[in-house]
Amino acid sequence: MTTTTKPASRETNPADPYGEVRPNGALGVLAVPDGPPSHGTGRETIRPDVIATDFSATRPRYVVSVEEYVRFHEQGFLVVRGLLNEAEIAELREHGADLMHGRVAVPGIEPPTPDMTLAEIESRYLRIHMLHRHLEIEERYLLHPRVLDVLEALIGPDLLALQTMYFIKAPGGAGQGYHQDSYYIPTYPDSLCGAWIAIDRADEANGCVWFTVGSQHEPIYPTDDRIGQNHTNLGDLSVVANVSHTDEEVNTLSRIAAKYPGREVAAVANPGDVVFFAGHVLHRSHTNHTTDRFRQSLVCHYANARSFTAWGNPGRQEIANGLHILALGATHLPFAEPRFGTPCAANSPVEVPTGGAPLSMMADGDDMRAAPQDVERNDPTMMRAHDTHTIHG
Repeated sequence: MTTTTKPASRETNPADPYGEVRPNGALGVLAVPDGPPSHGTGRETIRPDVIATDFSATRPRYVVSVEEYVRFHEQGFLVVRGLLNEAEIAELREHGADLMHGRVAVPGIEPPTPDMTLAEIESRYLRIHMLHRHLEIEERYLLHPRVLDVLEALIGPDLLALQTMYFIKAPGGAGQGYHQDSYYIPTYPDSLCGAWIAIDRADEANGCVWFTVGSQHEPIYPTDDRIGQNHTNLGDLSVVANVSHTDEEVNTLSRIAAKYPGREVAAVANPGDVVFFAGHVLHRSHTNHTTDRFRQSLVCHYANARSFTAWGNPGRQEIANGLHILALGATHLPFAEPRFGTPCAANSPVEVPTGGAPLSMMADGDDMRAAPQDVERNDPTMMRAHDTHTIHG
């Protein structure tokens, strides 16, 4: 078995929440630290000469139908069949194998030891967060043009790419209980949307995602430490406890799900299908009960690029838009450019129509003139302690 060497230690960035490896409240879940791209074999950071995705201006765009748009809003999620092609799924499967077997260098992820069994190697991690900050392939799929085509219609036209999570979910891999993603990643106005790329077939047996249809119209229910985070002036908004816990007796969001009897739907997906889901819809997943099937997926989160977010800054006290990539369109707020040069709107900044000031601002720049000057002024109820790392099953 070929393994890479342990990634060299590096200084962390105190201004970035990914400056250290931290567990995410579930076995085998890892958020990789931020910092310079990994220095492994070199293929982690350099785009191959041949890739499976067409980024050209002449590529065939995916055009969302009115029926699909309505269905997304009626049920809180939309499954787009075959959005990615077979070659792209093969590329992602190879990437997943590289992660499991330690063939790419990622800070915080140890290569397997020679004495590990195959089952131990494959079950080391349930999911890994924010790999697009270290691996070219993850950035490329975060900014996949056909995924952005759909998001443009659902929450666009201006898109900010926020997060990646690579799910391995080997046989026996744990699920995640009821939760709402905007609880973890607040945006103002709330425009969060997830894109769940199926790499393996996902069904009831291996732990697909279940959505509670109708719950997308519910507010975001806070725990007692996040009252006022997402909503103000809702006098009878219930406080919940233990969101994401798989035990319905412990996770009191189950009481909200109970308002929609018989309306929980399994989002069965084949490789290449992409499930788009709103930030408010209640969803969960169950254990992978199979003995020989993975449920690999790449889950990405986006918001309208004109929404303000503090997600990504310690304490969530200051604007964090400048840490995230402008994927499509334009914005008056700061944004980051892709680290590995993946084509997107951030590579071609435009001018503000009214004032002519450039919209592009690098993530690590000091010029934040386009940002709100005072987070407190813009949202006085912004929570000051906000753990965002355990999200979505």
